[in-house]
Amino acid sequence: MEWIVVTAFVLDLILGDPRWFPHPVVLMGDLIRRLEILLVALFDSRRIAGILLCTMTLGIVTLITWVILSVANLIHPYIGAAVGVLVAYTTLALRSLHRESSEVVRYLEEGNLDEARRSLSLIVGRQTSELDEEGILKACIETMSENTSDAVVAPLFYLFIGGPLLAVFYKAVSTLDSMVGYKTDRYRELGWASARLDDLFNIIPARLTAILMAVAAFPLKLNPMRAVWMVLRDAHKTSSPNSGWPEAATAGALGVQLGGPATYFGQKVAKPTLGDAKRPVTIASYRAMVRLMYLTSFLALGLGVWITVVVR
Repeated sequence: MEWIVVTAFVLDLILGDPRWFPHPVVLMGDLIRRLEILLVALFDSRRIAGILLCTMTLGIVTLITWVILSVANLIHPYIGAAVGVLVAYTTLALRSLHRESSEVVRYLEEGNLDEARRSLSLIVGRQTSELDEEGILKACIETMSENTSDAVVAPLFYLFIGGPLLAVFYKAVSTLDSMVGYKTDRYRELGWASARLDDLFNIIPARLTAILMAVAAFPLKLNPMRAVWMVLRDAHKTSSPNSGWPEAATAGALGVQLGGPATYFGQKVAKPTLGDAKRPVTIASYRAMVRLMYLTSFLALGLGVWITVVVR
């Protein structure tokens, strides 16, 4: 199994998520939107509609993936292995995280704040129209930090323990949370089940990511001890039980302060601050985050391979 994960990881590094490719997450999103419309119309209770939305989405996605993998294996084991690699590859997003964030920073380097804000709005949920350069960079680093866990370490974790099928299941959970797991009037009840399930599935990966970030900070000449201290001090501050772990580790390692007030769907949210502002958030901070993200991801891959080999 480990060779499938390693091959998928390499494919992600080389290819990323080609924009012409019909990515499974896009298809999941379309399914979630259609089911949301149907279930909200059928049920008065948005909590019940949300539970069914979560259950049906996960059931449909898992069944389709299982059929694809099973048919491929029936045709020929080599075809099954190839399809398994492709499915595993679609659950990872390291290269695309770097590419999409680098577009934001490129516009900043060109002095084009409007385009930087527009590009940032494609990868974060907050309102970006009034952010200055430091605010844009902070938002960029925060989403890279959180997604190092959600889009790289967590999929690797589930690939190693359950193969492509479990990783796709996790990806569906994550997609549900990203679409309906908001504490707004519209989604507070509808997204309750999806948000709670996402919290559950990210408990181990988020903490593992924070640990690996602190380890990665050593060779990168960042601040590993401060990364650990910020996790112990600040990780619990966020409303999410998981997002504060990688973000606090990042803030400590880089010596910057993340978090703070933000606007979501037109509403001001008093998010807590993570870390201390030892230095301002600059493009150099972003570059350090890129290195931290890559090394953390490689460490997660290496740890998974090592444990798999030892257990065997």
